[in-house]
Amino acid sequence: MTGGRDPGARATGGHEPGPQKPVVRDPGLQPERTRLAWRRTTLTYAVVAVLALRVALHAGATAVGVVVCAVCAVLWSAFLWVAHRRIRTLAATARPSALAPPQAAAAALCAVATAVCAVALVVR
Repeated sequence: MTGGRDPGARATGGHEPGPQKPVVRDPGLQPERTRLAWRRTTLTYAVVAVLALRVALHAGATAVGVVVCAVCAVLWSAFLWVAHRRIRTLAATARPSALAPPQAAAAALCAVATAVCAVALVVR
């Protein structure tokens, strides 16, 4: 042993930590944060849809621009439906169930399809 130190001693001064108390969580905070995140996301999505409309009509209304805007509006409506269902579920119970895979897939599909629409608007 070098310097009289026990190599098995921890950096805490050689003392073993006492039993740790379990962390108590407030079950109401996580669903509330998640519900607020869904609301922020739907608001952001609405702004994106309005900006898509603005971009499509900025250089004059073309058939492609109108179709892309219509698709963006349908995608926004679908996302709003998924988000509204999730917000209601989060508000209904103290311990909500996990997001169902079909709803998660629908939300992700709407977001990806909207990104594709944005590319179509910019590239046209």
